[in-house]
Amino acid sequence: MRRPLASTMWPVMALVSAPEGLPVPLPAELHYDTTDPYAVRLSLGAPPARPVTWVFARALLDEGTRRPAGVGDVLIFPQPRCHPHSMRIVLRSARGVALVDIAVKEVATFLRQAFMLVPSGTESLHVDLDRAVAELTCRGDEERPAR
Repeated sequence: MRRPLASTMWPVMALVSAPEGLPVPLPAELHYDTTDPYAVRLSLGAPPARPVTWVFARALLDEGTRRPAGVGDVLIFPQPRCHPHSMRIVLRSARGVALVDIAVKEVATFLRQAFMLVPSGTESLHVDLDRAVAELTCRGDEERPAR
């Protein structure tokens, strides 16, 4: 039996800057989908420009609302001194570093919705292994076993 698809999206305003640059307000959205239950997406920018999307762990975003979290390309810090009602997400790539400040209240609301869809600890119940194997082996839905 297939589960219905469910997702939540939360539009936010982000202040985006380089480490030594001035922040620029940029529309953004947080997105969670039960088909990828461990991940959240942060898209920066709005049409007609092509948004830049980062994918990282939902648990990382949740932890980052309370204490510094993350290693590598995504680091999260609650309540930076320059914006005490925000959280800072540091995004690093080969092209540089972006500092993204988002109101922690907005992130908390988004996370509540995401955890209502898939409670913490139940993510593995929402993973479609047949689909994951089909994607990894480049097989489409036409070769998917009937249920």
